[in-house]
Amino acid sequence: MAGEVVKKEESLNLKITNKSYVQPEEKIGRKEYQLVTFDLPYLAFYYNQKLLFYKGEDFDGMVQKLKLGLGVVLKEFHQLAGKLGKDEEGVFRVEYDDDMLGVEVVEAVADEIAVDQLTVAESSTNLKDLIPYTAVLNLEGMHRPLLAVQLTKLKDGLAMGLAFNHAVLDGTATWQFMTSWAEICNGSPSTSAPPFLDRTKARNTRVKLDLSLPEPNGQPTSNGDAKPTPTLRERIFKFSESKIDKIKSTVNENPPSDGSKPFSTFQALSSHVWRHVSHARNLKPEDYTVFTVFADCRKRVDPPMPENYFGNLIQAIFTVTAAGLLAAHPPQFGASLVQKAIEDHNAKAIDARNKEWESAPKIFQFKDAGVNCVAVGSSPRFKVYDIDFGWGKAENVRSGTNNKFDGMIYLYPGKNGGRSIDVELTLEPEAMARLEKDKDFLLEA
Repeated sequence: MAGEVVKKEESLNLKITNKSYVQPEEKIGRKEYQLVTFDLPYLAFYYNQKLLFYKGEDFDGMVQKLKLGLGVVLKEFHQLAGKLGKDEEGVFRVEYDDDMLGVEVVEAVADEIAVDQLTVAESSTNLKDLIPYTAVLNLEGMHRPLLAVQLTKLKDGLAMGLAFNHAVLDGTATWQFMTSWAEICNGSPSTSAPPFLDRTKARNTRVKLDLSLPEPNGQPTSNGDAKPTPTLRERIFKFSESKIDKIKSTVNENPPSDGSKPFSTFQALSSHVWRHVSHARNLKPEDYTVFTVFADCRKRVDPPMPENYFGNLIQAIFTVTAAGLLAAHPPQFGASLVQKAIEDHNAKAIDARNKEWESAPKIFQFKDAGVNCVAVGSSPRFKVYDIDFGWGKAENVRSGTNNKFDGMIYLYPGKNGGRSIDVELTLEPEAMARLEKDKDFLLEA
C-alpha cells in the first residue's frame, strides 16, 4: 500500500490557473450575527476541510455551473461570504456586507492523474494540495474568506476541496449548505431547507474574548507557545454493511439486565474502534483512555433548535476508563460507557457546560480531547454521497489534514449505501501499522 501511494504521488504536477471570488448574486446589505458560546471555543481550531471527487469530462462547464450555483445559494447562506469581526464591546460576530470579497474560488489543473488514483485508503501529501487553507486558523477569518473552494481538473474528473471556518458552522450546517448548493445546481429555484440564522435563539450570552493569532508552525497554546506537530498517518477503513451488522449484533448479544436500550450502530462501532485502537497503542492496563464524541445538540437543547440551524451546535462528550478494563471486558462494556455519556448529555448538562465555559472561557486545543484519546468528529448520518451537482454522486469523500490529531476519527456513510460506514482514522504510525494487521478489528477470518 505505502509503495503504491508513493508511486502515485509523483505525477500530481498541480498548477493553479485562476483565482476569483463569488458573492451572493443579489445585494443583501449589511448583516451582523453574534457568535455564541457554541461557536467561540473553535476560534483557535483550524478551518474544517472536506474533499470530494467527481467523475466528468467537461471541467470548464462544471466550474461554471458550480460558480453560478454558489452565487445563488449564498443569498441564503450569506454568512459564508462574510468575515469575522468584533462589535464595540469585543464580542465576536459574523459580518456581511455587499462590498466584501465573498467566497474564494481557486481553479487548478492536475490532469495527468485520474480520480481512482486519488481515492486510495491511505491519505497522502497529494490530497493536501487539493484542499485550500491547510494550517489556517479560524481566527484568520477576520482577514480572509470564511469559505474557500479549490476546483482541480483531473484526467477524468474534478476534485472539490473545501475549507469552512469552523467558528462559523459545524458538520451538520456544512452538509446542509453542500446539499443546498447541489439543489440549486440541479435547477431547483430555491433550497428545500433555508438556514435558520439566529444563533442567539440557542444561546444569548455575550462573551468577550481577547484573542490574537499565535506564532506559526504549531498548535496554539494558552501561553502563545507553538508545539511541533507529530508525524501521523491517516487512512480510511471501510466497513461493509455485513461487517457493521456483525459488530452491532455482537455487542447486543447479551442485553443488559437493567432495561437500558439496545446499543445503536454508532455505540457498537465506537466500542469496536476504541478497544482495538487502545490495543494497537500498546497501552498498559492502568493507562487511562478517553473516548470523545462531538455530539449534535440541536434536539438536545431546550427549547430544541431546528435541524437547519446554521452555526455550531455541538459539544464534546467525554467518557474514560482504564485500557485494561476496556480490553478485559466484552465490547458491551465500552458501548455502555459511550451510551451512558451520550444519554446523560441532556439540556441540563449542556446548559451547565455552557455556564462553566462562560465563567472562564477557554479556547479548545487538541490536547483537551483527553489522554490516549479516540475522538469522533463526524456522523455517518450525513448523506455525503447524495450530494450531486448534476454529474452524478461523488466517487469519494474525505477530510483534509486540519484538526486531525492522534486518535481523531471521521465517520462517513459508505459509498455503496445501506448500513456501510467508512472510518477515517488518524494515528501514530506504529499504532496504525499494528491496527492494519488486527484481523479482529478488520473482521477478517
